[in-house]
Amino acid sequence: MNQTSAAADELLFAVTDGIGRIIFNRPQARNAFTFAMYERLASFCTEVGAMPDMRAMVITGAGEKAFAAGTDIAQFRAFKSPEDAIGYEERVGRVVETVERCAVPTIAAIAGACTGGGAAIAAACDIRIAAGNLRLGVPIARTLGNCLSMDSLARFAAIIGPARLKELIFSARLVEAEEARAIGLVHEIVPEVANLMARAEAVARTIAGHAPLTLRATKEALRRLAQDGRKAEDHDGDDDDCSKGYFQHGPSAGRRPPLRVCRPPAPAGPSSSPPKTAGRGPR
Repeated sequence: MNQTSAAADELLFAVTDGIGRIIFNRPQARNAFTFAMYERLASFCTEVGAMPDMRAMVITGAGEKAFAAGTDIAQFRAFKSPEDAIGYEERVGRVVETVERCAVPTIAAIAGACTGGGAAIAAACDIRIAAGNLRLGVPIARTLGNCLSMDSLARFAAIIGPARLKELIFSARLVEAEEARAIGLVHEIVPEVANLMARAEAVARTIAGHAPLTLRATKEALRRLAQDGRKAEDHDGDDDDCSKGYFQHGPSAGRRPPLRVCRPPAPAGPSSSPPKTAGRGPR
């Protein structure tokens, strides 16, 4: 089986009645991502913008044990140079930004482990609904020893605040369901995993019944405001890719501090063309 066909089985996409569903389908590996899965996720989130009848998207993981447990560690075995690690950081950052830019509201339905890249993807979604067995965090300080990108740090900080974010990263602990709701990491808890998707799809149907122009314009305006805030906080004037500082010593150098941390170059802005969807919701 080649990478393309494997990714097709490992990341599923379907649309029913204007609601898209993306499923990370590697339950035997706690839905850990391969590089091909990252690209497939980005492709689907981009394609949604060309689907005029799409109104909402639910993103979830197969099984009850994990939403997504980050990147499959096997993906790193071929790394030979710092450039390999830099490319990895750039890839994940681009994919997470594509999820954030998805034209329709996104709902993360999270059961079990949601860590590393999986947590970054969930943070880029608009609404997060979790099962009672949630364990969410970015324990990179005791695993890979790498760093979150500036954009990922900014997303998490916007959700829970810088102080809580530092405590979570420094302690490398995972947050359970009730604490996650209390600090704003998730919007709602569904105690039983078996009921999680039904609730997420009910929320998606409610959103799908509202005016699409309002939804898209609000989502994009808030994304731009957040991005402008991130730009305003960049005082070092260095436009080089920040991930180059993370792995300057090579992909296994997580135990050493990066040489520098700087802001990634700003992505090209979205098209200025007005949305073609009507401002009125379905009747």
